[in-house]
Amino acid sequence: MTSRPSPESLRRLLRQERDDAWAVRLLRRIVLGIAGAYTLFTFASAGRAAFVTVCGLLVLAVILWMLRRRGQLLLALVSTVVTAAMTGYLAAVGDIARGTAGGLLSGQAVLGYWVLGAMALLGAWMLRQPRGRRGVTVVLADVTLIGASVVGMLAPFLGVPLGFLGVVGVLTVRSGTFHSVKKSERRVKRPEVRRVAVAADRGGR
Repeated sequence: MTSRPSPESLRRLLRQERDDAWAVRLLRRIVLGIAGAYTLFTFASAGRAAFVTVCGLLVLAVILWMLRRRGQLLLALVSTVVTAAMTGYLAAVGDIARGTAGGLLSGQAVLGYWVLGAMALLGAWMLRQPRGRRGVTVVLADVTLIGASVVGMLAPFLGVPLGFLGVVGVLTVRSGTFHSVKKSERRVKRPEVRRVAVAADRGGR
C-alpha cells in the first residue's frame, strides 16, 4: 500500500521559508545571469567588432575572477598592460614628432619595451627572497620603463638600453642581495672590531 502524503508535508513543501537566504541568492543569480547573457548575446550579434569586444570582456572578467585573491599578481598584470600601452604611445608620438611615422626603429623599440616589461613581470616572481611585495616591484620597474620611453622619444637609441638598466637595477635592489651582503659584512666586521678594541686596551695597559 502506498502511503498518501499528509497535509503537513504538503504544507511544508509549498510554504516559503522566511529565512531561506540560499534560495533568495540563487534566484537572484539566475535572473541576473540570464539577463546578462541575453544582453551580451544581443550586443555580440551586432557585428564582428562587437563580438570581439564581448569575447575580450569575457576573457578579462574570467581572469579578474581567477585573480581576485591574488592582488599583487593582478596589480603586476595591470601595470604591465598599462606600461605596454604607454610605451607604444610614446614611441608613436616620437615618430610623429620626428616626421617618420611607423619607422622601423620605433617598432624595434616598442618590442624591446614589451620584452623588458615581461622580464620585469617574470623577474619579480623569480626572486627567492624579495624585499617588499612583488607587485610593487613590477610597478617600480614599469615606471623606469616609461621614463626610458620618454627619453627614447628624443633619442631612440637610448630608450631600450636605459630601460634594461632600470629594470635590472630595480630587480637587483628589490631582490635583497645587497641587504644580505651588508648583513654578512656586518657579521665579519664585528669580530674584527672587537679584536682591535681588545688589542688597543691591552696596548694601553
